[in-house]
Amino acid sequence: MIDWNHTYAAIWRQRQAFLRPVRQIDPIRLDQLLGIEPQKQQMIDNTLRFLAGLPANNALLWGARGTGKSSLVKALLNEYLHEGLRVIEVDKQDLLYLPEIVDDIREHNQRFIIYCDDLSFENGDALYKPLKSVLEGSIELPPENVLFYATSNRRHLLPEHMRDNLDTLLVDNEVHYSDTIEEKISLSDRFGLRLAFYPQHTQTYLDIVDSYFVDYPGNREALHKAALDFAHQNAAKNGRTAKQFFNAFSNDERTEQL
Repeated sequence: MIDWNHTYAAIWRQRQAFLRPVRQIDPIRLDQLLGIEPQKQQMIDNTLRFLAGLPANNALLWGARGTGKSSLVKALLNEYLHEGLRVIEVDKQDLLYLPEIVDDIREHNQRFIIYCDDLSFENGDALYKPLKSVLEGSIELPPENVLFYATSNRRHLLPEHMRDNLDTLLVDNEVHYSDTIEEKISLSDRFGLRLAFYPQHTQTYLDIVDSYFVDYPGNREALHKAALDFAHQNAAKNGRTAKQFFNAFSNDERTEQL
């Protein structure tokens, strides 16, 4: 049994069917997340309403990889853990156990975010049905002390194909989606807060690089060139690439030569 007064996060382990307390939480802070100010503020506002016992929304953070979606959820925990916020991480394949997990925490005083990273489903995948029931759709109301935050590369979580639109009709100037489209949209519609994360601009990427190399004594222009070369090599200019560049070059002799 977890003591939630002293445990701030836990991860569901399917094989042993228990919540494992997290002892070393990723220390990322909100002020370290650059280039996503509008999304960050909306998530802060939603989380503060949740902590205050006010109506708040389940959140879906979708969009480009490496843009800070997962880091934002972790940073919210670090910011508000002393206000009673707790996070339980559940993998997609473990969503089957979501009703049992929620039952175990619904009577606690803390406020829980059930967090699922990189959430998406394939055609024929039925794992999303327990999620739909927990979000909305069960005969029992969702508990007031639980929200669901998910990240995904897909806006509607399910794959979309051109053929799905063939049965969509326009009737009296209103769009009537096909049954297939309705099924796919119905899941993402249960997230009242849906935030898009787009690929970051070059200057934003360099600003993130600079945030890692605050005390760098060498030539800043040469550092930026090396960072851009690294980004081109990895085909991505985002926060994840900036951190990987820092990991690769911060203690490297090549950095000293820049």
